[in-house]
Amino acid sequence: MAAINNIGSQFHGNWNLHVATKKENLMSKGKVLRVSFYSPQKNNTLNNKRRLITSCNGNTSHKVDTINGITKVNGLQVAESPLASRKLPNENTQDIALVTNGKFVEGRFVFRQIFVIRSYEIGPDRTATMETLMNFLQETALNHVTSSGIGGDGFGATREMSLRKLIWVVTRIQVQVQRYNKWGEEIEIDTWVDAAGKNGMRRDWIIRDRCTKEIITKATSTWVIMNRETRRLSKIPEEVRRELSPFYIHRIAVAREETDCEKIEKLTDDTAETTRSGLAPRWNDMDVNQHVNNVKYIGWLLESVPIKVLEDYNMTSMTLEFRRECTQSNTLESMTCPTERVIGESDNNSINRKPDLQYTHLLRLQEDKRDVVRARSEWHLKHNQQSLN
Repeated sequence: MAAINNIGSQFHGNWNLHVATKKENLMSKGKVLRVSFYSPQKNNTLNNKRRLITSCNGNTSHKVDTINGITKVNGLQVAESPLASRKLPNENTQDIALVTNGKFVEGRFVFRQIFVIRSYEIGPDRTATMETLMNFLQETALNHVTSSGIGGDGFGATREMSLRKLIWVVTRIQVQVQRYNKWGEEIEIDTWVDAAGKNGMRRDWIIRDRCTKEIITKATSTWVIMNRETRRLSKIPEEVRRELSPFYIHRIAVAREETDCEKIEKLTDDTAETTRSGLAPRWNDMDVNQHVNNVKYIGWLLESVPIKVLEDYNMTSMTLEFRRECTQSNTLESMTCPTERVIGESDNNSINRKPDLQYTHLLRLQEDKRDVVRARSEWHLKHNQQSLN
């Protein structure tokens, strides 16, 4: 869907479509349409043209006229799509590939991909949600591995990892959001990797508005390797390290003074202000590694956030600390408590990002109360954030 939307905007102003029936080609009982591309720079007569569009079954015809750039269908003027009117810098047809598999930039160190915010990826305020952004980050990371040529048959695993039955698991991720894009807008995501200690990998992301190049989201994460059969953590084999190291780049997306590295306190029945029980994973919540997809946890964590906060505030930062796997047979509890101390008052975060609200979250197994995910979130009042933007 993203590719189709983007193609419409890529050809705007550069190409005109002429669709005609091809009488000699018949498929079943319907007519086959032929699509031809003409450049208005080479054929100025296309500024005023008439097109007859016939459906594949040959039963419906529409007369389409374009006169001085104004399009009419059966005599009625048709408004241009808002997406088609967006002018992008250095726009060309090669960018279409970016919405499918992406491409490498800056040599082969940074991987870039474009996404269009679709209608089913927005919330009640018509902007992308934190879950949508996290899905984009995950998709870009996986396409990065696949496009690098070292991908194996696992979910983001390299060839050497697949041979050894190893998979990646995320231990911590922090996402900072300046603003959320609206339905139909295009974003551009860059991602890269670096070593994290002796047996970990760090992956960072930058999300920009594709039209203005404004940085709107920054994220950083740490990953370790797990044996997919024993479910135990493993050291990075030297063969895997040799696969990864050519792609390492010493660069950070989130500045060190803004990195949330403080311990996330564990909530209990006594300290939690709100609790939501009976949360059960569905079959579609599972990923190919047979555990719950990391993005699903966000929705469950927010189940215990007061509805007034969700309505009046934007989540501008979220840090997730993954403690344990979750399977389809588990039932979960979501717990939330306001944090008394404001992060902006500490050197741990930028003083420019003081939140209006801060919450501590816990997702735990309902049966034995073991932690699955601990999290911390920051929120800004919506009208305050809009005035800053």
